[in-house]
Amino acid sequence: MTQSSLLERLVSLDTNTVSDALDFLGLPGATYGLRPLWKCPKIVGRASTIQLGPKTDAKPTVHLISPVIDAVATDDRVLVIAGGVDGISCWGDILANAARARNIRGSVIDGLSRDIEGSESVGYPVYGRGVTMISARNRVIQVDSGKPVQMAGVTVHQDDYVIADRCGTVFVAAASIEEVIDLGERIASRQDGMVAAVRSGRSVADVMHDKEFEAIHRT
Repeated sequence: MTQSSLLERLVSLDTNTVSDALDFLGLPGATYGLRPLWKCPKIVGRASTIQLGPKTDAKPTVHLISPVIDAVATDDRVLVIAGGVDGISCWGDILANAARARNIRGSVIDGLSRDIEGSESVGYPVYGRGVTMISARNRVIQVDSGKPVQMAGVTVHQDDYVIADRCGTVFVAAASIEEVIDLGERIASRQDGMVAAVRSGRSVADVMHDKEFEAIHRT
């Protein structure tokens, strides 16, 4: 199956459903605390991983994240940024404008952003732990990119899949994406039927019984 068709199928799901699919399969990926930093749309794409860390000397350096943005050549990328420092931003409006110009789909930061109105003004989705006005300059640097990173306790590899919406952020390993999407679609169908059953007057205690969820494996 092509990457574009996988992304189209993933777009049709939400983070709750993908998280449930990972639960059924015993796989990690769902995070806590990486939420939209403005009323931004859902993002779905492939991870471009970036590792940040504290700056330990006074030498001038290329601004963090900018080399990764400059290197993006496809329209399926989500920047997955790890290593944010408490109280210090690692994203801002200039980076948002540059990312928008490169057709990057959004950023997920295990850290903080500044200038959030600037990202909002160009419609660039940013998910993370919160906002601050304190600049990263001379405080935080880019340590590496394209390597595995830790995002809210989840290991994310380059080219893994990312889905983020108002409920948070979920990562899916590239090797598992078809299995997760297949199960996610079955879960979504089953849950639609459960909602319809409740609306029609069936007992919610019956509809939400564990056996109803376990039946997903048999559909």
